[in-house]
Amino acid sequence: MKRENVFKVIIAIAVSELAGIIGSVFTMPAIPEWYASLIKPALAPPSWVFGPVWVSLFALMGVASFLVWQKGLEQSKVKIALSLFIVQLILNVAWSAVFFGLRDPGMAFVEIIILWIAIFAAIVAFAKVSKTAAFLLLPYLAWVSFASYLNFAIWSLNT
Repeated sequence: MKRENVFKVIIAIAVSELAGIIGSVFTMPAIPEWYASLIKPALAPPSWVFGPVWVSLFALMGVASFLVWQKGLEQSKVKIALSLFIVQLILNVAWSAVFFGLRDPGMAFVEIIILWIAIFAAIVAFAKVSKTAAFLLLPYLAWVSFASYLNFAIWSLNT
């Protein structure tokens, strides 16, 4: 791999992981203070599962964005794909802020549906540039689908 590409893959993964770090600023304090006290559905995994899953997903997202980025920013389909990717990263952080920061599962459920649509749009746009990049985002979409179920169930069980 060329030195330029090594730099790009590091940047792409770092940007994705940074979204996770920013989201954790809202999440971590709320887990013992609030989340632990909520009634959760039977399928809710233990809290320790979320960290490793998200770190892995953000790494996959970073690799996927690198695969698109390396095709060249001069291409409009690359710009569109990466713009959608950035939008969904912002929405990902916003979900953490709404669910954990504001402690509002109802509003967070609306937000996670918008996030899911943004992820799907990013996958479609990535597929036009790199099928591999689009494929790498599928576990993320699956996890956010599961998180949507958890979000809705927590909202329903705790109102």
